[in-house]
Amino acid sequence: MNFNYVFRWHFPFLLLALLTCRAAAADTLLILGDSLSAGYRMSASVAWPALLNEKWQPGTRVVNGSISGDTTAQALARLPGLLKQHRPRWVLIELGGNDGLRGFPPADIEATLRKTIDAIKAAGARPLLMQIKLPANYGRRYNTAFNAIYPQLSGRYAIPLLPFFMEEIYLKPEWMQEDGIHPGPAAQPFIADWMAEKLAPLVNHDS
Repeated sequence: MNFNYVFRWHFPFLLLALLTCRAAAADTLLILGDSLSAGYRMSASVAWPALLNEKWQPGTRVVNGSISGDTTAQALARLPGLLKQHRPRWVLIELGGNDGLRGFPPADIEATLRKTIDAIKAAGARPLLMQIKLPANYGRRYNTAFNAIYPQLSGRYAIPLLPFFMEEIYLKPEWMQEDGIHPGPAAQPFIADWMAEKLAPLVNHDS
């Protein structure tokens, strides 16, 4: 058998198969968030996005683009570089908490999130949005306006809206850090499992 001939004949098909496998393996979920996803006061390797990445490899690569303290505007400023570097297929937006805690006008927060969603879509990625909620002591009127931002954006853009994972964490004080705001290391495996369940039907390689 002439192996050189066989190799030359099959090489294009082998190359196509290799490129297809690489493309499938390269599907990336970018987490664009703040301290709730960045692993505040802990190693990034034990934060829930890193644990989620371990669960999903090799099918989906999870990249944590979150920075503690980020507002929606700060994350939007970083977004073009993240999109160019990682070329994600999906982007989960976990933002707005710091804007709300600082009392930013809900209309301004919504406008920045709209720009974020537009940028993600323009890059050919699929935006996923997480509902964010503030402590009740910020007042009913402000909280009502703030909470409404997320379902309004979800409906306007026809994009998925994920529940706020912190609502599950608040029920277990031992999972919280001393500041009463951030989840501690003990909560991270639960969040990773919870997020894996919520994201599974959305991060779909066949669609």
